[in-house]
Amino acid sequence: MSTEAPKPHKWQWENATAGAAAGFATVAVMYPLDVVRTRFQVNDGRVSHLPSYKNTAHAVFTIARSEGLRGLYAGFLPGTLGSTISWGLYFFFYDKAKQRYARNGEGKLSPGLHLASAAEAGGLVCLCTNPVWLVKTRLQLQSPLHQTRPYSGLYDAFRTITREEGFSALYRGIVPGLFLQVSHGAIQFTAYEELRKVIIDFKSKRSTFHNDNPDKLLNSLDYAVLGATSKLAAILLTYPFQVMRSRLQQRPSGDGVPRYMDTWHVVKETARFEGIRGFYKGITANLLKNAPASSITFIVYENVLKLLKPTIRND
Repeated sequence: MSTEAPKPHKWQWENATAGAAAGFATVAVMYPLDVVRTRFQVNDGRVSHLPSYKNTAHAVFTIARSEGLRGLYAGFLPGTLGSTISWGLYFFFYDKAKQRYARNGEGKLSPGLHLASAAEAGGLVCLCTNPVWLVKTRLQLQSPLHQTRPYSGLYDAFRTITREEGFSALYRGIVPGLFLQVSHGAIQFTAYEELRKVIIDFKSKRSTFHNDNPDKLLNSLDYAVLGATSKLAAILLTYPFQVMRSRLQQRPSGDGVPRYMDTWHVVKETARFEGIRGFYKGITANLLKNAPASSITFIVYENVLKLLKPTIRND
């Protein structure tokens, strides 16, 4: 038996690379629905500078007709950058946390440790990426109805925000963002890992061949089902935090006063004027975007991981 210590750092970068590739593929395919979701989330029906849509399909066609492809892909650069960085960091921090919690790098982690690993990764990612998501949200909300000078792009948005509102403005929405990242990621990845174990155990019992690597029992369809199912559970439980974050990250009006001052202000105003439905605005577009998007993410992630494993072993 070999007594050589494992070298986990190689696996960390492998997971980060696979996660980054998965994030980019996800954003590129499903992005127009992200724009629609954000516009629904912030429209409380009490302001005139935000466009109104009847439903998701009407929103897509209206944006395409009045703003063109540019409108459907508003904020695509920060969206791509944010998603790629987020997934790369998420898988990196998540894998690193699992290795730390696992004893000697062996044995199965309990659901509680999977939850702690995912929550830790989510919190760290949120702190790193909140400025990027804020810029993406503001670019997505720019429309012909906007009364302020539009941002010309990613760099102009960062420069204008820091000049007009200060550096702290880049972290507006950080509180619901932290709740969202920690709880959403924890629920999604815990559900993913536990469902994965169930499918592997089920397939192992039905298989007539002994396989030292249980991951080989899973195919792309299995990963798609796992991704979509775990994502759906996370969305339904954490969606109100998305609405709160989007509303806080809106650009202030011409006089420089934000629409909402803090998280509690969002909760009070939304509950008062819109009720529980206000916290789930845009969820149809979100479900249409995220269920298949999560499947794409995990399919790309797992397959890139498989491609990288032989390379790591050869090293």
